[in-house]
Amino acid sequence: MELTTASMPLDTSTVSTTPDYDGWPTDETGMCDRRWVRDFRSQYEPPLFWIIFILGSVGNLLVVWIYLTVRNRLKTMTDVYLLNLAVADLLFLCTLPFWAVDAIKGWDFGSSSCKIVSALYKINFFSSMLLLTCISVDRYIAIVQVTKAQNFKKKRLFYSKLACICVWSVSIIMALPEFIFAEVKLDPEEQSYCTMVYWNNAFNRTKILVLSLQICMGFCLPLLVMFFCYSVIIRTLLQAKSFEKHKALRVIFAVVFMFVFSQLPHNTLLIVEATQAANTTITDCAIVSQVDVAGQIAKSLAFTHACLNPFLYVFIGVRFREDLMRMAKTCVGGKGGLIKVQAVPKRPSIMSDTETTPALSI
Repeated sequence: MELTTASMPLDTSTVSTTPDYDGWPTDETGMCDRRWVRDFRSQYEPPLFWIIFILGSVGNLLVVWIYLTVRNRLKTMTDVYLLNLAVADLLFLCTLPFWAVDAIKGWDFGSSSCKIVSALYKINFFSSMLLLTCISVDRYIAIVQVTKAQNFKKKRLFYSKLACICVWSVSIIMALPEFIFAEVKLDPEEQSYCTMVYWNNAFNRTKILVLSLQICMGFCLPLLVMFFCYSVIIRTLLQAKSFEKHKALRVIFAVVFMFVFSQLPHNTLLIVEATQAANTTITDCAIVSQVDVAGQIAKSLAFTHACLNPFLYVFIGVRFREDLMRMAKTCVGGKGGLIKVQAVPKRPSIMSDTETTPALSI
C-alpha cells in the first residue's frame, strides 16, 4: 500500500507513491500539485478504516468464538474455510489502524514495520479472496456432485485443510513484493510515507508484473471460479423441487453481487494503473488527481469485504444464528464464562454440508 504525495516529478519509472494509483505523469511543468488529494485522503480514510476495523473485528471474532466454543463445529470443508477466512480477515483488519494513522500523520513506524504491515495486508487480502474461491468450489461439490461428496466426506475434510495450507502458502508468495519493494520515503513536504519503490527497468516491467499478479490472483481467478460454480449450482437448484430454492438463489446472488461490487472498481483502477505504467496515456494533472481520488475510494470499498464476510457467509446461516443465541443466553444467564455448547444440527444452514438445496438456504 502506498501514499499520495503532494507533487510528482515527470520521471515516474521507479517510484509509486500512492495507494496503488500513483506513478502518474504530470502536466507540462513537470510538477503536479496534489496536496488536496492528500488532504482528501486524510479526512476520508481514517474514519472509514476505523469503522471497517470495528465492525469487521466484532463480526469475525464472533465467528472464531463460535467455532472455538461449539462442539464438533469443524466437521465440514466449508467450516474449515470459514474459520480460516475469519482469521484472515482479522489479520487484514489489524493493518487498517496503521493506514488510518498513516493517512493523517505519515508513516512513523519505521522501515521494518512498513514491510511487515504491507506484506501482512497483502497476505490476508489474497488469502481471503482464495478462501472465498474454495468455499464456492465446496458448495459446488456438495450440491452438484452429491454422490461424490458423500462418498469422500472424510477425505474432503482432509483436503480442505490441505487447501488452506496451499492458500496461505500462495498468499505469502504473492506478498513477497511487499517485503522486497516496500520502503519509507519522504515527500516534498518532508512527511514520511510507506510506499512501493520498484526497480528501475524498461517499461516498468516489475511494477506491471506485480500489478498483473494481484489482479489475476486477487480478482480474476476468484471471479471466474465463483461464476462457474454458482452458475452450475443455480441450474441445479432450478431443477430441484424445493420451496427453499428461491431463498438459496437470493443468497447466491447476494454473495456474487457483493464480491463484484466491492472488488471490481478497485481492480479496474489497478488495470488502469498497469496500463499507465506500460504506456503513459494520462497527462492532464486534473485527471491524474481525479483518478487518485477514485482509486482511494475504490480501495476503501474493497476493504469493506472484510467486515461483510461474516454476515454473507456465516450469520445468514440458521445454525450459526441458533448457536450464537444459545451462547448469548448462556452468558446472560450467568452460568459462568464460556462453555462448550452443542451445535444445533436440525435445521440446515447456508453453509451446512447437505445434499441439495438446503446447503444454501437461510
